[in-house]
Amino acid sequence: MFGNHRRRPPRPLPSGDTFYTPNAGALRTEIERRSATVLVWLHQAPAWLLPVTLAGLLLGGLLVSGIVGALLLTLLALAIAWLAFLAWPRLDTGHRTVRCLAVGILAALATAQTGLF
Repeated sequence: MFGNHRRRPPRPLPSGDTFYTPNAGALRTEIERRSATVLVWLHQAPAWLLPVTLAGLLLGGLLVSGIVGALLLTLLALAIAWLAFLAWPRLDTGHRTVRCLAVGILAALATAQTGLF
């Protein structure tokens, strides 16, 4: 009953010959290198996991008051900033603007959630 379940085959990796941005500086190369394992893990995870986790951080951060809510919103802002950094070379100006605004708004909400300002 429990041992006969089928595992879904792993999703194939995106096409291309490298995970890294060509001719990138040392900082970008190091962040991309350290992020590769997490990105492969996220790619192999169920497709719903990342959006549900990010939505949970947003809802939790907005619904829980005080420092806990602020920490949840800060975690969300950091996750979006990390993903935006990794995608930055391929984004156009409009998409870059939206990502910067999202991180800024989340940082402002986190600050407001602390009750200090």
